[in-house]
Amino acid sequence: MGTEAGAATVAVLDVGKSNVKLSACTADGHVVETLALSNTVLDGPPWRHHDLPAQNAFVLEGLASLARHHPLVHFVASGHGSGGMLVGDDPDQNGTGLVLPMVDYEQPLPPGLDAAYAPQSGGFFDRGSAVMMAATHTARQMFWAETAEPQAFATARWCLGIPQYWAWRLSGQAVSEASVLGAQSHLWNVRDKTWAPIVHNRGWGRLMPPFARAAADLGPIRPDLARQHGLPPLRVHTGAHDSSVSFFRYQAAGLQDFVLVSTGTWIVCFADRMNLDRLDEARGMTCNADMEGAPLGGVLTMGGREYSAVAGAQPENARAATDVLSRLIAQGTMALPTFGTNDGQFPGSAGKGRILGPPPAGPQERHALAVLYCALLAVSCGEMLDPDRPWVLDGSFLRDPAFAGLVAALRTGQKTVTAPESYGIAAGAALLCRAQGGRVPLDLAPARALGLPGLAEYAARWRTLAGDTR
Repeated sequence: MGTEAGAATVAVLDVGKSNVKLSACTADGHVVETLALSNTVLDGPPWRHHDLPAQNAFVLEGLASLARHHPLVHFVASGHGSGGMLVGDDPDQNGTGLVLPMVDYEQPLPPGLDAAYAPQSGGFFDRGSAVMMAATHTARQMFWAETAEPQAFATARWCLGIPQYWAWRLSGQAVSEASVLGAQSHLWNVRDKTWAPIVHNRGWGRLMPPFARAAADLGPIRPDLARQHGLPPLRVHTGAHDSSVSFFRYQAAGLQDFVLVSTGTWIVCFADRMNLDRLDEARGMTCNADMEGAPLGGVLTMGGREYSAVAGAQPENARAATDVLSRLIAQGTMALPTFGTNDGQFPGSAGKGRILGPPPAGPQERHALAVLYCALLAVSCGEMLDPDRPWVLDGSFLRDPAFAGLVAALRTGQKTVTAPESYGIAAGAALLCRAQGGRVPLDLAPARALGLPGLAEYAARWRTLAGDTR
């Protein structure tokens, strides 16, 4: 497949809420080939859960396929932070190693469970966030499993985050990792570098394996698994939280004192070296961890879901035209939070999302309104961390150039740059496997602000109506 393909040495698995991607990457983080699978959710019993047998087949078959075209040497996984996996002693048990299915974090909780859980969850830094929507948080999922399925729960040997599940499945080595546990698991206090009280109080320490750095080499893929699926002797690494490893990509390029605004199912903003006293759990702020376990200030909102609620069905190449945006601004059509079940930055807004002014006429206006709305959400999130630092934009929202142009226009006089492509998670994860450190150059392009008459006044009105009280 040519010289570029020949340089690919890292297999990166990225498990998102909506999709699972397996990529071949060069050692300096360039994505060469990607395979994708929809992250299917199945109905219970005992609860709605992700289809791990299908994911296992996809990963093992995909690794074999990629290995036929690329000289793969390493394997590393990333994943979202609400995917605790309860496993037994045998990685091959039932073809997955799981003792209970992986909870879909968007499903409603059983009556009374949240009320029983909340008093056990500790203070803000024990949780790293507010107690969020639905079945979010690994600790709450564990509490559900322990109370609803006590016999199966008692057989569990380890509780693993998504990346560490795949590291264990392939290598047989069970480890914990700070960035995953720091992604609102409610199990790990990032600031104090200690287990949250719920771990001790419920006797869950037996389920927590020893820590390893995200970049640690845990050893080779299990020889029997490699033989069975025709895989090379890949070196398996610990892996990390998806948004944290995306932030690492920019740290590896030498950036510091910046805000990352990463977009997809979630808008996730991170800032390094900030005053943690500024974090406000009531407004969707979080305390996460970087690759070394150091705190990252964060802000979360479910931007992808908000986009879909406003835009409806759209073609993949949908673009927001400047004249359409101008028309929406002039007539005062605006989407106000929040359409989904997550309050985000607007306490009490969940399920109260609405469109003010003349409704959008047709798919083009719906898409343009959704992009405008998500740009306003992203700016609200980023400004909570630091309105004056340079901002880096990455993720799927950049597929429409209007998003970056709107964010830049809403930050007049501030530096806003964009990543060159939308594979920040895969690139950052691949960089964990470098044999040596040092900076990895990265070309960041200035975001060109859209010139839209009336945008500043529109944004000010939106903030007032949305309840943005900063």
